[in-house]
Amino acid sequence: MAGMLLPLLLAAAVGGTTSIDISGFSDSRHHWRNIIQPERFMQALPGQPAYQPEQVREIAANLLLFQRANGGWPKDYDMLAVLTEEQKKLVRDTRANADTSFDNHNTHPQVDYLARAYALLGDAAYRDACVRGLDFMLAAQYANGGFPQRWPKPSGLGARITFNDGVMMGILNVLRDAAAGAPHFACLDQTRRERARVAVGKGIDCILQMQIAVDRRRTGWGQQHDEKTLASAPARTFEPACISPTETIGIVAFLIREERPSAAIVEAVEAAVAWLKKVQLRGIRIERIPAPAAEYIRHKTDFDVVVVQDEKAPPLLPRMVEIGTDRALFASRSGVIAYSLAEIDRERRTGSGWFTPWPGRLIETDYPKWRAGVR
Repeated sequence: MAGMLLPLLLAAAVGGTTSIDISGFSDSRHHWRNIIQPERFMQALPGQPAYQPEQVREIAANLLLFQRANGGWPKDYDMLAVLTEEQKKLVRDTRANADTSFDNHNTHPQVDYLARAYALLGDAAYRDACVRGLDFMLAAQYANGGFPQRWPKPSGLGARITFNDGVMMGILNVLRDAAAGAPHFACLDQTRRERARVAVGKGIDCILQMQIAVDRRRTGWGQQHDEKTLASAPARTFEPACISPTETIGIVAFLIREERPSAAIVEAVEAAVAWLKKVQLRGIRIERIPAPAAEYIRHKTDFDVVVVQDEKAPPLLPRMVEIGTDRALFASRSGVIAYSLAEIDRERRTGSGWFTPWPGRLIETDYPKWRAGVR
């Protein structure tokens, strides 16, 4: 009876739900199904089916299958895919690979999901895999508090402290829930909770040090930062060193979760919000228009993307902003920087998202409410 009661009590603690949010897997799912990557050890089949949110056991079984021996997960595979027996064998046969990564919202969503699956169903295998994944994340943190894009043995771009594609903030948000004893992390021992708490503190200190200042005026943060100097750093050829409104939004959202923020956190948030307001773009909207079918190195497309003047359009934020000028940046794979979307080639116009919706609730509701409560 006691064994049956535990999962019921845990399920009640997380709201009695019979499904778990799967949105954390959407980025990796998109890459597996829609991005051309012949280097993957396994490819998606045409029309490959996927499990639904209420199929928790089936999804959790996929997470257990994909988890590598080191505790992490390979990026850009669909955790919801209904795999064939041949595909399952490919995953099992590559279990010892060290191809684990945090890129494209990977690993931290699996850890969070497994914690919730254990809270819902009480299967010890989910708890054990969650703990191994949490340990993997904790081991990846640099001494300065940052997290690399890839782990273990990060190098090149994979060694950069990465905000892009949900890396550092995704990890820190999960670790914060673990440290705070969120209901779905009730399975964690006190030692791991304390390790998570320390990791979050180090992460915040690193974030504050990385905030980009121009003429002593604090702005936002880059897509990735050098792991030693902490300066904004370039990544792929179309991603120069910059200030990123998209990543700044995520960092602000994380920092205002602090109920008793330090003066340094308050100053960083206020400066970042002021900078976001300064660089917002008004009077334009982004449209997809039909275009001849084309195939590029990573994707296929039958449309183009254009900027249209529209005074009634809600404000937007550019993906990248030039350090020192606050001008929106664009670039093609050639590495040549441009200052308008029309100046880069169609491959990048259709292969990257260059604009971010204005975060109205964060800036106009959540931030003022948090600021008013700061003592």
